Formats: sequence, structure tokens, C-alpha cells
Amino acid sequence: MAEFEEREEIRREEVEPDLSAVYTGSQAIAKAPEIYGVATGIEGLDDLFFIVKQVGKKLEKVSLKGIPAYSVMNLTGVSDTGKSLMAEQFTVFRASRGDRVAFVTVESPANFVSASLKLRAMAMGLDFDQFQDNIILIDAASSTRIRENVPDLLATLAYVIKNYKVKFTVIDSVTGLFENKEMMARAVVRRLYNFMKKWYQTAIFVSQKRSGHEELTAEAAGGYAVGHIVDGTMVLAKELIDSPYKAKMYKKSVGDIVRLFRIDGCRMSGHDTRTHFLEITETGLVRIKEPIGG
Repeated sequence: MAEFEEREEIRREEVEPDLSAVYTGSQAIAKAPEIYGVATGIEGLDDLFFIVKQVGKKLEKVSLKGIPAYSVMNLTGVSDTGKSLMAEQFTVFRASRGDRVAFVTVESPANFVSASLKLRAMAMGLDFDQFQDNIILIDAASSTRIRENVPDLLATLAYVIKNYKVKFTVIDSVTGLFENKEMMARAVVRRLYNFMKKWYQTAIFVSQKRSGHEELTAEAAGGYAVGHIVDGTMVLAKELIDSPYKAKMYKKSVGDIVRLFRIDGCRMSGHDTRTHFLEITETGLVRIKEPIGG
């Protein structure tokens, strides 16, 4: 016991508190950004986020008309649910509004992603040539150094954000940054999240779900690490109508595919908690539709 107390005494003498991490409430609120909505260009999504304001003596729910500014949102689902399409729609829409968007592509080389972005713009009725240089692509799919080394990726992103005045960052996908080393998922996502906050980015992280995961949970490859660290998660799912029961519930025919969308938590604002139908149009645009059950 005496030896333990002696060790603790020595430790107390060696360790100094980090006062740079200590704030009073008023000091912290003075540094807090204003919460407002960032329109996404994804039909049906923006009114699903809200804040509560005091009007007279009553509290009223007010739509944010977009995802919360400065939030880091996780977009997860199995393959072919529309995650990349949503990320590209968001990128094209913000760029068409005159904003600079950094797009970190981890899965496909930049030239292929650029062609896909142009198709998305055409489907949205936008002239890609007018704003294509507002999108700054970081090709981590082709650069092993960037994909395998988080400090190099963050240094490249910092250069792009600073020199191109970037406000929005999309990473498709964060899963590709910890492939074959999922025990590192939490550390990788935490560093990316802290970086986005430091640079006041509104960010979308695309992440893959494993086929064994429950469809509408926030779990992604790497476990719950991704959803636990970020500000909010949007879950995309698809389900085969393989029984009369499902056909009746979803009002579809046996053999159809139904796509679903749900917001699984958002710490920066209120949000709709219902499961909604999701549609991918023939031109490759994602729409969030009515909730199940109306």
C-alpha cells in the first residue's frame, strides 16, 4: 500500500494538467459555430433535419432545410443502395452553388469519378462545365501513399482546403482507408473527424456495411466505430420482396426490390426518426420519399 501511494505521488509530480483543453461554458459557447442548414440537392432529405426555437413562450420546431453546417455525417449501407450517388449529388449541388468541394476518392480513380459527377450534373439539369473546377478531386484510389498513410492524406487535404478555400469535404469511402486493418478503424475515423472539425468542414463520410450487418443499423465495416465518432449517420438499405407479407407491408409485388432510408442519430440537430422509402431514378438520382406507413 505504501509502495502504491509512493508511485501515485511520483506520478502526480510528473503529470501536468492540459489547461488548453479547459473551458468555462461561456468561453466554449463563444467559440461555437451557428447551427444552420446546408442544402444537399437530394430531394426529400433537407426537411428531415430541424432545430427547436423559442417563439414567445412556446418552442417551435423549425426545419433546417439541409444537414447541419459543420457536421460530419456518416452515409452507410451495403453495396448498390445509393451511397455514392448521394455523395456525388451533394458534391455537384454544392459546387453548382459556387462552393468549393474536396472529393477524396478512395474507390475509383479521379477521372472515373469526374465522369460520374458530370452524369449526375446532367441528370440534375446542371451544366457541369460551368462549375467543374469548384470540385477538387484527391485521388487516393491511385495514390498508395495517400490511401495507406493518414498523415499524408490529411496534409494533402489541408493544402487543398487552404489553397482552394474549401468548405465541404466528401470521402468515398472511409472504409477503403482501413481495408484489411479494421482494428485501426476507430483511430482512422477519429483523426479524420478531428481534422474536419479543426478546418470547419461540413463533411460526408461514405462507409460500407458488411453483408452480415443488420440492414438499418448504423454499424459499418470497422464495427460501430464510424457511427460512434461522427455527428450523425444516414443508413441506406434494400430489401427483396420475397413473401406476400412483405408485399402487403410495402405495397409492392413479390420479386420487387424496396429501398429504405433512415437517419440514425444526429448530435447537432433534431431529425426525423422514421424509416422512409428511397428511390434511385433511371438517371441515377436519389430521392427520399414518404415514410413507411405514410
